[in-house]
Amino acid sequence: MYNHRIIQWKIDDTNGQVIAGGNGQGNRLDQLDRPTDVLLDKYTDSLIICDPGNLRVVQWPRRTDTIQGEILIDNIACWGLTMYDHKYFYISDTENNAVIRYQIGNKNRTILTSERGASLNQLNFPTYPFANQEQTVYVSDNGNHPVMKRTIYAKEDIIVAGIQGRGNAVTQFNHPNGIFVDMLGTLYIADMWNHRVIRWPK
Repeated sequence: MYNHRIIQWKIDDTNGQVIAGGNGQGNRLDQLDRPTDVLLDKYTDSLIICDPGNLRVVQWPRRTDTIQGEILIDNIACWGLTMYDHKYFYISDTENNAVIRYQIGNKNRTILTSERGASLNQLNFPTYPFANQEQTVYVSDNGNHPVMKRTIYAKEDIIVAGIQGRGNAVTQFNHPNGIFVDMLGTLYIADMWNHRVIRWPK
Protein backbone atom coordinates (compact mmCIF):
# COMPACT_ATOMS: atom_id res chain seq x y z
CA MET A 1 0.00 0.00 0.00
CA TYR A 2 2.46 2.67 1.14
CA ASN A 3 5.08 1.71 -1.44
CA HIS A 4 2.50 2.56 -4.14
CA ARG A 5 3.19 -0.48 -6.29
CA ILE A 6 2.15 -4.05 -7.12
CA ILE A 7 4.79 -6.75 -6.70
CA GLN A 8 4.75 -10.14 -8.47
CA TRP A 9 6.35 -13.11 -6.72
CA LYS A 10 6.69 -16.41 -8.58
CA ILE A 11 7.21 -19.77 -6.88
CA ASP A 12 10.85 -20.25 -5.84
CA ASP A 13 11.75 -16.63 -6.63
CA THR A 14 14.05 -14.93 -4.15
CA ASN A 15 13.08 -11.45 -5.32
CA GLY A 16 9.81 -9.93 -6.43
CA GLN A 17 9.22 -7.89 -9.57
CA VAL A 18 7.37 -4.58 -9.76
CA ILE A 19 4.64 -4.97 -12.38
CA ALA A 20 2.49 -1.89 -11.68
CA GLY A 21 3.38 1.48 -10.19
CA GLY A 22 6.75 1.72 -8.50
CA ASN A 23 7.31 5.28 -9.68
CA GLY A 24 6.48 6.95 -6.41
CA GLN A 25 3.15 8.19 -5.09
CA GLY A 26 1.22 10.16 -7.68
CA ASN A 27 -1.63 10.41 -10.15
CA ARG A 28 0.14 9.81 -13.44
CA LEU A 29 -0.82 6.69 -15.38
CA ASP A 30 2.52 5.12 -14.44
CA GLN A 31 1.89 5.75 -10.72
CA LEU A 32 -0.39 4.51 -7.95
CA ASP A 33 -1.47 6.13 -4.70
CA ARG A 34 -1.92 3.65 -1.83
CA PRO A 35 -3.35 0.69 -3.79
CA THR A 36 -5.55 -1.53 -1.63
CA ASP A 37 -6.62 -4.48 -3.80
CA VAL A 38 -5.72 -6.22 -7.03
CA LEU A 39 -7.15 -9.07 -9.08
CA LEU A 40 -6.00 -10.92 -12.18
CA ASP A 41 -8.23 -10.89 -15.25
CA LYS A 42 -7.13 -14.07 -17.02
CA TYR A 43 -9.08 -13.24 -20.17
CA THR A 44 -7.05 -10.09 -20.83
CA ASP A 45 -3.96 -11.17 -18.86
CA SER A 46 -4.09 -7.91 -16.97
CA LEU A 47 -4.30 -6.65 -13.41
CA ILE A 48 -7.28 -4.68 -12.12
CA ILE A 49 -6.18 -2.43 -9.26
CA CYS A 50 -8.00 -0.35 -6.66
CA ASP A 51 -6.18 2.98 -6.57
CA PRO A 52 -8.15 4.87 -3.89
CA GLY A 53 -5.68 7.71 -3.42
CA ASN A 54 -6.45 8.68 -7.01
CA LEU A 55 -10.17 7.77 -6.79
CA ARG A 56 -9.94 5.30 -9.64
CA VAL A 57 -9.76 1.67 -10.76
CA VAL A 58 -6.94 1.02 -13.22
CA GLN A 59 -5.95 -1.83 -15.51
CA TRP A 60 -2.33 -2.83 -16.11
CA PRO A 61 -1.32 -5.45 -18.70
CA ARG A 62 1.00 -8.05 -17.16
CA ARG A 63 3.60 -7.75 -19.92
CA THR A 64 7.03 -6.91 -18.54
CA ASP A 65 7.41 -3.99 -20.95
CA THR A 66 4.27 -2.24 -19.69
CA ILE A 67 5.09 1.25 -18.45
CA GLN A 68 1.63 2.56 -17.52
CA GLY A 69 -1.95 1.53 -16.90
CA GLU A 70 -5.28 2.84 -18.11
CA ILE A 71 -8.25 4.11 -16.15
CA LEU A 72 -11.25 1.76 -16.14
CA ILE A 73 -13.42 3.66 -13.65
CA ASP A 74 -12.79 7.09 -12.18
CA ASN A 75 -14.28 9.16 -9.37
CA ILE A 76 -14.67 6.18 -7.04
CA ALA A 77 -13.10 5.61 -3.62
CA CYS A 78 -12.47 1.95 -4.36
CA TRP A 79 -11.13 -0.15 -1.49
CA GLY A 80 -11.81 -3.71 -2.59
CA LEU A 81 -13.04 -5.44 -5.72
CA THR A 82 -14.04 -8.84 -6.97
CA MET A 83 -15.02 -10.24 -10.35
CA TYR A 84 -17.79 -12.67 -11.23
CA ASP A 85 -17.76 -14.80 -14.40
CA HIS A 86 -15.56 -12.26 -16.19
CA LYS A 87 -18.68 -10.15 -16.77
CA TYR A 88 -19.08 -8.02 -13.67
CA PHE A 89 -16.94 -6.14 -11.17
CA TYR A 90 -18.20 -5.60 -7.65
CA ILE A 91 -16.45 -2.65 -6.02
CA SER A 92 -16.65 -1.26 -2.50
CA ASP A 93 -16.85 2.54 -2.46
CA THR A 94 -15.82 3.76 0.99
CA GLU A 95 -16.65 7.41 0.33
CA ASN A 96 -20.27 6.70 -0.61
CA ASN A 97 -20.56 3.65 1.68
CA ALA A 98 -21.73 1.56 -1.25
CA VAL A 99 -21.12 -1.66 -3.12
CA ILE A 100 -21.40 -1.05 -6.85
CA ARG A 101 -21.67 -3.51 -9.72
CA TYR A 102 -20.13 -2.62 -13.07
CA GLN A 103 -20.46 -4.64 -16.25
CA ILE A 104 -17.08 -5.13 -17.89
CA GLY A 105 -16.71 -2.88 -20.92
CA ASN A 106 -19.66 -0.76 -19.85
CA LYS A 107 -19.75 2.38 -17.70
CA ASN A 108 -23.28 1.65 -16.45
CA ARG A 109 -23.48 0.73 -12.79
CA THR A 110 -25.87 -0.82 -10.31
CA ILE A 111 -25.68 0.41 -6.71
CA LEU A 112 -26.40 -2.54 -4.44
CA THR A 113 -26.05 -0.83 -1.07
CA SER A 114 -25.69 2.85 -0.30
CA GLU A 115 -25.94 5.38 2.53
CA ARG A 116 -23.91 5.47 5.69
CA GLY A 117 -25.47 4.04 8.81
CA ALA A 118 -26.06 0.96 10.93
CA SER A 119 -29.39 -0.36 9.62
CA LEU A 120 -29.70 -3.33 7.25
CA ASN A 121 -29.77 -1.16 4.13
CA GLN A 122 -26.73 0.86 5.18
CA LEU A 123 -22.98 0.36 5.38
CA ASN A 124 -20.18 2.13 7.20
CA PHE A 125 -16.87 1.96 5.33
CA PRO A 126 -17.35 -1.27 3.34
CA THR A 127 -13.96 -2.73 2.51
CA TYR A 128 -13.85 -6.06 0.65
CA PRO A 129 -16.65 -7.65 -1.43
CA PHE A 130 -16.94 -11.24 -2.63
CA ALA A 131 -19.39 -12.48 -5.30
CA ASN A 132 -20.42 -16.06 -6.07
CA GLN A 133 -22.12 -17.85 -8.95
CA GLU A 134 -25.60 -17.02 -7.64
CA GLN A 135 -24.78 -13.30 -7.88
CA THR A 136 -24.85 -13.11 -4.11
CA VAL A 137 -22.49 -10.43 -2.86
CA TYR A 138 -20.85 -10.54 0.55
CA VAL A 139 -19.12 -7.47 1.96
CA SER A 140 -17.13 -6.75 5.11
CA ASP A 141 -18.85 -3.79 6.78
CA ASN A 142 -15.72 -2.49 8.46
CA GLY A 143 -17.27 0.37 10.44
CA ASN A 144 -20.31 -1.57 11.69
CA HIS A 145 -18.29 -4.80 12.20
CA PRO A 146 -20.46 -7.56 10.61
CA VAL A 147 -20.28 -9.30 7.24
CA MET A 148 -23.32 -8.53 5.10
CA LYS A 149 -24.92 -10.43 2.22
CA ARG A 150 -27.16 -9.25 -0.58
CA THR A 151 -28.47 -10.80 -3.77
CA ILE A 152 -28.73 -8.61 -6.84
CA TYR A 153 -32.54 -8.48 -6.57
CA ALA A 154 -32.89 -7.98 -2.80
CA LYS A 155 -33.92 -4.67 -1.25
CA GLU A 156 -31.82 -4.90 1.90
CA ASP A 157 -28.80 -6.71 3.25
CA ILE A 158 -28.69 -9.68 5.59
CA ILE A 159 -26.13 -10.01 8.37
CA VAL A 160 -24.49 -13.40 7.88
CA ALA A 161 -21.68 -13.15 10.43
CA GLY A 162 -20.87 -10.94 13.40
CA ILE A 163 -24.44 -10.10 14.41
CA GLN A 164 -23.53 -9.27 18.02
CA GLY A 165 -21.60 -6.09 17.27
CA ARG A 166 -17.98 -5.17 17.81
CA GLY A 167 -15.96 -7.39 20.14
CA ASN A 168 -13.51 -10.25 20.45
CA ALA A 169 -15.83 -13.21 21.08
CA VAL A 170 -15.93 -15.83 18.32
CA THR A 171 -19.35 -14.44 17.32
CA GLN A 172 -17.98 -10.91 16.91
CA PHE A 173 -15.53 -8.99 14.74
CA ASN A 174 -13.48 -5.87 15.21
CA HIS A 175 -13.17 -4.16 11.82
CA PRO A 176 -13.53 -7.14 9.44
CA ASN A 177 -11.56 -6.85 6.23
CA GLY A 178 -10.82 -9.48 3.57
CA ILE A 179 -13.39 -12.24 3.07
CA PHE A 180 -13.67 -15.44 1.05
CA VAL A 181 -16.61 -17.83 0.59
CA ASP A 182 -15.95 -21.42 -0.45
CA MET A 183 -18.16 -23.76 -2.49
CA LEU A 184 -19.94 -24.96 0.67
CA GLY A 185 -20.86 -21.42 1.69
CA THR A 186 -18.32 -21.27 4.52
CA LEU A 187 -16.98 -17.77 5.14
CA TYR A 188 -13.37 -16.95 5.98
CA ILE A 189 -12.97 -13.48 7.48
CA ALA A 190 -9.83 -11.48 8.25
CA ASP A 191 -10.76 -9.99 11.63
CA MET A 192 -8.29 -7.12 11.52
CA TRP A 193 -8.18 -5.60 15.00
CA ASN A 194 -8.60 -8.99 16.68
CA HIS A 195 -5.54 -10.22 14.74
CA ARG A 196 -7.10 -13.47 13.57
CA VAL A 197 -8.92 -15.25 10.74
CA ILE A 198 -12.37 -16.64 11.54
CA ARG A 199 -14.08 -19.53 9.74
CA TRP A 200 -17.86 -19.11 9.77
CA PRO A 201 -19.86 -22.17 8.56
CA LYS A 202 -22.98 -21.59 6.50
